Parts: sequence; structure tokens; C-alpha cells
Amino acid sequence: MKGVYLASIGAIALIATVSLSNQIPGLASFGQSGTAIAQNIKTQPQIQLLLEAEKQVLTKDQQGKLIKKWQTLKGQVVVQPKDVLRYTLNVENISNRPIKNLHLNQPISQGMVYVLNSTNTPKNTKTTYSIDGGRNFVENPTVKVTLPNGKVETQPAPASAYTHIRLSVPLLGAKTTIKTTYQTQIR
Repeated sequence: MKGVYLASIGAIALIATVSLSNQIPGLASFGQSGTAIAQNIKTQPQIQLLLEAEKQVLTKDQQGKLIKKWQTLKGQVVVQPKDVLRYTLNVENISNRPIKNLHLNQPISQGMVYVLNSTNTPKNTKTTYSIDGGRNFVENPTVKVTLPNGKVETQPAPASAYTHIRLSVPLLGAKTTIKTTYQTQIR
């Protein structure tokens, strides 16, 4: 383990990033990052993540038709219960090498509910969801519900049960950027 003590500052930052990856929205989940620490960090592909938030603003035009607009959130903002927020995650491979099997975990913050079917991803990206704090991910989470007659039935999980979104990118080309959006609602 002497290599860890001799690691560059970049590798130390990677270690710190990995340990925080499940707590901060927008950070990649490197799952099996142990081997990356032992390798030369300068030869590893690098990604840049940018997470932006917008608040849905509803207005009516002169004919009474509802108009939906998105207001960029910057600095300290006030949101109210039932406000809908749209998050945009830009993932850029800033290296000259492709990145294979990239997994990005986005926690749904406490006090928010995922808006079902609101995730918009590139075609080559697979989206899965967790309802158990990020331990397991599936495309369509389900829960077991006991009906009034005592029968147990499997049903789609309610939006309030969603805790994380995982984006799986099989290949992110060199110098390539992808964009994903999803929505949450303030409880």
C-alpha cells in the first residue's frame, strides 16, 4: 500500500471524490475504483460533470392557455411545496480516450419526489432506478402491496419511493458530451 502514500494530488482527489460519490448529486459512481488508484492518473480518461437546476414556472397567455417555462436557479433560491425542478446533467469526456461502462448515480434529495417518466437520456444510455437507498437498481421498480382482501400483489413503485437514478453509458467517446434531464417535485 506504499503506492497510496506516494500518490499524486490528482489521485488523492480521486479517492476523496469516490468516497463522496454517493452523497453529492452529479458525482460519478466509480464502484470498482480500487485499480484506478494504483494506476497513473494522467493516463486515465477524465470526465467533467455539470449539474444545473431549473424551476418550472407556469403562466397563462391572453387566451388563458397555460405556458410552461423553465427558470434557471442560481445561488440561493426559494422553492415552495409542489414546485417542479428540472435537473440537467452534462457529462463530458475531456480526455483523448473513450470511457467504457460509465455509471452515474443521482440521488433524489430528501424533501423531493421523482417525477415518474421524466428522465430524458441519449439513446445509448440505460436508465435504472433505486427504491432502497441506492443498493439495487432496476428499470421498473416494484413494491409488494397487501390488498384489502389480504392478497399480496406486486405493483409499480410510487414516485415517493424512488431514491436514486442511475445512468449507465456503455461507451462515451473521447471529447464527447452527453446530456440527461430529469424532474423532481418539492414535497
